Amino acid sequence: MDASSIITREAYEAAEAARLSPRAALSLATRGRERPTGADPYRTDYQRDRDRILHCKAFRRLSHKTQVFLAPEGDHYRTRLTHTLEVAQIARSIARALRLNEDLTEAIALGHDLGHTPFGHIGESALSDALAEARHAHPNAPYPFRHNLQSLRIVENLEYEGKGLNLTWEVRDGIRCHTGKKRASTLEGQIVAIADRVAYVNHDIDDAIRGGVITEDDLPEAPVAVLGHTINERITTMVTSLVETTAVSESVTMGEGVYKAMMDLRSFLFDNVYLSPNAKSEEPKAYNVVKTLFVHYLEHPDDLPPDERPASAEDLAQAVTDYVSGMTDRFAIRTFERLMIPSRWRV
Repeated sequence: MDASSIITREAYEAAEAARLSPRAALSLATRGRERPTGADPYRTDYQRDRDRILHCKAFRRLSHKTQVFLAPEGDHYRTRLTHTLEVAQIARSIARALRLNEDLTEAIALGHDLGHTPFGHIGESALSDALAEARHAHPNAPYPFRHNLQSLRIVENLEYEGKGLNLTWEVRDGIRCHTGKKRASTLEGQIVAIADRVAYVNHDIDDAIRGGVITEDDLPEAPVAVLGHTINERITTMVTSLVETTAVSESVTMGEGVYKAMMDLRSFLFDNVYLSPNAKSEEPKAYNVVKTLFVHYLEHPDDLPPDERPASAEDLAQAVTDYVSGMTDRFAIRTFERLMIPSRWRV
């Protein structure tokens, strides 16, 4: 091997410009970082962002955060980490087919759920409710809690001992806009937003069937007829529709019939899985853990770890939000037991 076989950053950037669609977000055209930094000899800016997210603490914690099923028995249920990886795979496949920037797409996908609370969406609800009650005494409380904004806060303010990951504007924009009404400014960010939905609609059905909450026969006939009878068929149908429709559209979109079928399945999941007593019987306990921890630390800030304590009382609600939302499921349970249960009664 000689020096001519090495692919430098400049060579990769030139290849992007030659290979990708005119609609792609090129690494060379990034709006940059909040803090200027020297160029890497071999990686583009978006590749560096992907790597920074992969190596951060919040990403590692995703492996012990709930996706849908709390404390599932069995090794094959999705966690927040496996969900994130599935979103990244689906999003990259779409970006590749459309000749958009896969590295930017992957970086956004890997970072989009960093701010999720323990115990999935029930933890988010508990934290929002606790913040609502705290606002009269803490007007700076970050209410309502939104996991996309917390993901952004993690990469901008919390990681790397408070310095943040210093990601490019495009990655931060995609993380912020992966949910909610505002669309990402890049097509790559828009891909992640819809790939997130494609992933969870399909893998939550898979997990619900595995958990005995529903059977394949329970799925509504009309959307199944459009999308397919297996998870592979359904994902293929959705991705194909996204690629073919977006290729002739100004924004990332799905064919009308396929999109309706996907949303019908999503409604089915809300009625029969997300709000099902069988799947959610433990949720009130998880809700209580998160809310109790928040209230405790707000009333006893000295119980926060020294490096989690705010510089001023005005920032206390934000500091407690950062600490509690960053917990994994099992760390939240252990902390709750330590603070709330006498030691001789603990398991």
